[in-house]
Order: sequence, then C-alpha cells, then structure tokens
Amino acid sequence: MSPKSSTPNPEWSGESATPAEVETAPTLREPADTAGASGGRHQVVAPSRFSLILVAIVAGSALFMGGFTLGAHVATTPGTPADEEARFGPFWDVYSLIQSKYAGSPRPSQDQLVQAAINGMMQSLNDPWSYYQGPADFENALLNVGGQAQGIGVVIQLQPVDPNASSTSCTKIGGGCELAISAPVPGSPAEAAGIQPGDVIVSVDGKPLDGMTVDQATALIKGPRGTPVALGIDRNGASIQVKIVRNVYDRPEVVYRSLANGAVAYIDISGVNDPAWEQFHDALAKAVAAGQKNIVLDLRGNLGGYVQDAVHMASQFIGSGTIIYQQNASGTQQEITADPNGLAIDPSVHLVVLVDGNTASAAEIVAGALQARGRAELIGSKTYGKGVVQEGLQLANNFGGIHLTVGRWLTPDKVWIQGKGLQPDIAVSSDGARAGTDPVLDAALKQLGFAPEATPPAAPSATAAPSATAAPSAVPSPSPS
Repeated sequence: MSPKSSTPNPEWSGESATPAEVETAPTLREPADTAGASGGRHQVVAPSRFSLILVAIVAGSALFMGGFTLGAHVATTPGTPADEEARFGPFWDVYSLIQSKYAGSPRPSQDQLVQAAINGMMQSLNDPWSYYQGPADFENALLNVGGQAQGIGVVIQLQPVDPNASSTSCTKIGGGCELAISAPVPGSPAEAAGIQPGDVIVSVDGKPLDGMTVDQATALIKGPRGTPVALGIDRNGASIQVKIVRNVYDRPEVVYRSLANGAVAYIDISGVNDPAWEQFHDALAKAVAAGQKNIVLDLRGNLGGYVQDAVHMASQFIGSGTIIYQQNASGTQQEITADPNGLAIDPSVHLVVLVDGNTASAAEIVAGALQARGRAELIGSKTYGKGVVQEGLQLANNFGGIHLTVGRWLTPDKVWIQGKGLQPDIAVSSDGARAGTDPVLDAALKQLGFAPEATPPAAPSATAAPSATAAPSAVPSPSPS
C-alpha cells in the first residue's frame, strides 16, 4: 500500500503546490475551521516522479475545517441605516458614478459590482480563512464537505512510460511520461463509463495532452455538471474513446479492512462529515464485533470537516471528559465533552493514529483529543496546524456566500495548534517511499506488535484539491484532479 499524503496547495496553505484537482470540496456545518471536503480522501504518496490528482471538479472550497456552520443570511437592514449614511456616502457615490458614467468596456453589471464590494470587504480582513465565494464556488464547497464531489471521479498519476525507468523525473506529459489512471472513484461517472486502472489518457475532447502539465490536463477535464467530456484512452495498446458526463456523486469516505491475519482493523478516514462519521461508525462496529483489539486509524490527508462529527469520532475511543475547547471572538471558552457509550472505549482496545502534514482541522481535533487524553499514539509526521473556526453564511439572492473566522479550538490540555500542528509520538517519514510501500503503516503495525505486511493499494482519494481561483491561500489540498 502506498503511503497516503498530499502536498499543500499555495492557494490554501502558502506551501508548495501539487497538481490542481478537478472535484468539489466537502461541506461544513459547525464552526471549527475551514479547510476543504473532503473533506476528503487521502492521497497515495509515491516517488517524487509521480504526481497524483483526482479528477472530479473541486471548484473551490477550503477543506480545512475543524468545523463550520452554515446558514442563509438575509440583510437585517434593507438600506443604509440613518446613522451610517455619512460613512456609506462615498460607496454609493462610486457605485452610481460607475453605473452612469463609466465609458470603458465591458461595463460591470450591478451584481458584479456588489460581488466585488463583498469580496473587497473580505479581503480587507487579511485572513486567509475568511473569504467570499460566488454562487458556483460556494455551491461546490457545500457539496464537498457533505461527502460529495462533482466531476468524473478518477485518480490520475503522471508516470514514466517505461516502468523500469526509475530515474525518469516526470513534470509534463510526453517525452517518456504519460498520464495514467490509478483508479476510478467508486460510484463515480468514470467508473460507470468503464474507466479501468492502468488506462492512459492521451487526449481530452480530441486535444492531445503531449507537452501539458498535469494542471493543464485537468483543466480540460473540468467542466459543469451535466456536460460531457471525451477521453482518448490507450488501454494496453488499444486506442479507445470514452465519453463521460460530469455529475455529482457520493465519495467514499472510509476504507476498512483487516490486517495481520485479521488481528488488526485498519480504518482510513478521508474527511470529517456526516457520511464519513456514519461510515466510520459502521466500520468500527464491524471491527468490535469481530473481536479486533488492535486498530489503526489513518487520518493522513484528511483535511477536516465538521466539529460535531470530529467529536463523535473521538468519542468512540474516549469514554468521558474533554474532547476540545472552543473559544469565541470575545475569548469565552466552551468545553465540549465526549459522547457517551463509545464503541471502543475499553482500554484493551489498542489504538494508533497515522498523521501527516495534511491531517488538518477537524481531523486534528480527533488526533489531538486521542493524543492529549492518552488514548492513542500518533505515528507519522507533524500535522498541518489549523486551529481556527469558520462560519459559512449563504447570502441572499443567489450571491454565493462567505467563510468567516469566528473563533478557535484548543486541545483537551488547552493547546492552540494554529501554525504548529500536532507532533507525532513516533516520527516516521514517507519521503522517497516507493509506490506499493508504506513505512508509516509498517511502523504502526510494529508498534502494535505485528510484522509489516504487503497490503493492497489504497482506495482512490476522493478529496478534491481546491482550484487556484476558488479558495484563500491557507488550505492544504490533496492532489486529486
């Protein structure tokens, strides 16, 4: 199994970028911190010559959420309040002058002017987590955190044509490098269209991909829901055309399987949202029913989601007491405690949690609670470090919505991880690991007292990487496209 990981996208985190993905990001409900989906699924870490992306149209959401509230907002003051007329006078003057005297072309519409004004207000906050999204991007953001995606749904990989060319470094398609499909996402339009692992994409809508970067290729695959895209495929030397209609589909959020001859339950969680919580609860119930006393919880590449779903997940291993503290704008702290009757609170159940630099926000709530409460050891690398909470407000009249920082969250020992992340108890790097190997999982099995074993490839990632134009520059993103 290849190690899971994803490289932060500068649009979201200010760090080095990976290929943009084509998918929609997860949706949040309770404030904790916005990150993106998906939400999302984990990426498979491969040698540096590989670049993984998931094609599904993530048109813009910040998937790093420790939680996020969502509601519709209708202006409480339908006009300029009397005591604010002087302050808003210049605004209305400029608005009227543009409408009546601007002679340039094209002239912005009234809606465009209002949207630009809202965007300017959000930018004035100088907060990468507080931002405005237009109607389409805001809708996609809601899809993603809700465990859905929009697009065709494939994991693609830039790789050498010659499998023995281990020294080849691929940065563009062509010249000995090809864009291969690692796997279609289960339940996606690509799977329904018959896309197979190992298919090589040679063209999109008749346009050859040679000379393109992965970003450029995925930009061609993107498109609105309900529109078709034709992929030219090389399948074992045979050329075929596959027509796929982009659509919304449910992303797999949890992968569960048994390792070490059934002694270890491996549960891989992609996002922190309602579908992920339900799938996780079902998987954990199966593990407990099977008598599995050793559990590996894989949160690598998990970009977060809802606060309450993070609390639900952590509560399955913590019987009572603090999960997190939430602190609002005035500094008031609220203790959030564990749900009762967790499935695996028995101390005879041994738990380890896998983390990396894209374990973020709501996923960090889960990992931080388990670590601080002494319930699990973290194995891997330092987490992303997002401890702020966003609220999502849908604006009236189809004007999209805003994401606004409304507070912060702290671990049970009142540590604010913003910009610092969680340090693993056992540091293991997957840098340079070859495809088909996973040193972090190997270390987890060893910590539980079992020998490393050959494992099948990870399930396709379903977390969409936010597009470069859709999100602020502070959210890590997986490399799906």
